[in-house]
Amino acid sequence: MDEERLRQLLEQFRSGAAPLEDVVRQLRALPFADLGFATIDHHRALRQGVPEVVLGESKTVEQIVGIARELAKSGGNVMVTRVTHEKATAAVGLFPELRHIQSASMLTLEQKEIPALGDGYVAVVTAGTSDLPVAEECAETLRMLGAAILRITDVGVAGIHRLLAKKEALESARVIIVLAGMEGALASVVGGLVSVPVISVPTSVGYGASFGGIAALLGMLTSCASGISVVNIDNGFGAAFAAARILRGTR
Repeated sequence: MDEERLRQLLEQFRSGAAPLEDVVRQLRALPFADLGFATIDHHRALRQGVPEVVLGESKTVEQIVGIARELAKSGGNVMVTRVTHEKATAAVGLFPELRHIQSASMLTLEQKEIPALGDGYVAVVTAGTSDLPVAEECAETLRMLGAAILRITDVGVAGIHRLLAKKEALESARVIIVLAGMEGALASVVGGLVSVPVISVPTSVGYGASFGGIAALLGMLTSCASGISVVNIDNGFGAAFAAARILRGTR
């Protein structure tokens, strides 16, 4: 239930198009639904503009489908993140309306048009090809939130001329999300080139002492480029939500 749907429901009741009992039935699930194994927050879209998102990691297929079905009852769109190919295939078999975006390890259900979120685009910038799985989670989340996306891939500091060739596109973005593993230096470089908000995502890509992304995380946290933001390791979803909040707040 989002604000638009709530307004429609109340207008239908006021005009007599929706009987009182129908309105009560649809509002009965607010503010949450108790499934026993999960408590679904149907007020999330009213508070934040976006429905609750399902973290598929560590959930069973039955739990994922049960939560997705409950969220879908409100007529809104549904996102499930961090689902393996096996889980996704099984979930689609039980709930065929779900769409599997394998590159992003996500399931989505689109029941209503996604309104554009502000003008311009979010640049999703990756240091290397190995960062693409996290970048695709980020990009698909942005798409479902209504943000326009420009992908700039494989422009890490080992070949800095590749990044500089994209300087105009970077400067024209509303928000930039930088995804990098190894030492995470790309975030500092981008942060030093542009004036728009930069959100950096350390990835778990790297050898030995990269410590599964900790080296990139620490490098981004101690960046000499002032004002860049940092989310957790491999958290493309979180970076996308942060970018959407910036876009929503500047409309």
